[in-house]
Amino acid sequence: MVTIVLYGRLRKIYKTDREIGTQGIIEVPARPMETLDDLLQRIGIPRDTLYTVFLNSKLLTTHNRMADYLGYQQFCEDCHNWDLCVTIKDGDRLALFGADMATLVI
Repeated sequence: MVTIVLYGRLRKIYKTDREIGTQGIIEVPARPMETLDDLLQRIGIPRDTLYTVFLNSKLLTTHNRMADYLGYQQFCEDCHNWDLCVTIKDGDRLALFGADMATLVI
């Protein structure tokens, strides 16, 4: 199972399985060799609605130019790469933030 946590307006726009405080939670079965881009398409969240993405508590990608200076543990070297070809595995946890939450993740 892959756990996807939506924050801000994203949790109001997209159907969640449950809400915990300010988080909307979606749980979906993992698929072999599925990329993050594929997963987003499967659950119906367009990549252009996203501002910042964390994978397993590490910064995967962001539009925030201050991220390099904030000391986040990063999933990859370039946190501004929106390729989203990383393979998602069973047990992974994604945190998705929209533009309305941009200042809260800095």
